[in-house]
Amino acid sequence: MRTVTVKVDEELRRKMKRIKTNWSEYIREAIEERIELEESRAAAAELREALRTGKGRVPKGFIERAIREGRESR
Repeated sequence: MRTVTVKVDEELRRKMKRIKTNWSEYIREAIEERIELEESRAAAAELREALRTGKGRVPKGFIERAIREGRESR
């Protein structure tokens, strides 16, 4: 694994110390969720563009990914 550093101000750091949580794990999960969101947005934009230009074809693997993501998010 690689190290990523996040800077927070003193007040936020004090508040973080009061809450018993694994902040590294929380931040990792938040980053993963954001990446999934952005990848979904990019796939949707790609699909819209393909439909708009008249290609009329769904990008390869899109339907399977969409179904899988839907099931995993339950």
